[in-house]
Amino acid sequence: MSDPVSALNHVSYVGIARVEETGLQGMITLRGDLSSAALGKAVKAATGQEVPDVRRAAVSGDSGACWMSPDELLLLVPYAEVEAKLAALNEALKGEHALAVNVSDARAVFKVSDGPTREVMAKLAPADLSPGVFEPGEIRRTRLAQVAGAFWMEEDGSFRVICFRSTADYVFKLLSVAAQPGSEVGVF
Repeated sequence: MSDPVSALNHVSYVGIARVEETGLQGMITLRGDLSSAALGKAVKAATGQEVPDVRRAAVSGDSGACWMSPDELLLLVPYAEVEAKLAALNEALKGEHALAVNVSDARAVFKVSDGPTREVMAKLAPADLSPGVFEPGEIRRTRLAQVAGAFWMEEDGSFRVICFRSTADYVFKLLSVAAQPGSEVGVF
């Protein structure tokens, strides 16, 4: 069996901001009743986080829970632990109307940091990223130019971006062009 590799093997670019693929990330799509006590307990056991509020991401390091829709979360766990976490989730949710699926190898994750990160992201997504409107812990599931993606802002002002693995090269190039030297807009 071959060793797993990330979509773009840790590629990075530095311009007005740093754009880097973060590598392998364990990801579980969890669908169900987000108000269920059993689901909340299972999420906490898997990630160390509570079920987040609408359009919120509760992430610490490579573990967390991201709100994706009224009945869907994206759980982040260490890549090496994803199968064990998935099995524990399925066991904890027996009897619940829920679905948990490992989507780790179907996604790519990027980090945008060290510069005008709001500007870089605002060039690509139809979301208001103004300070006071979009703050750390906020998540948006939206489009990045022509492809689906999601992103959230971390406490240090950096962004994490998730897209389908099949569009990883496109998204990396989009982010890199948006971070090119001389492309500052100065809006934020």
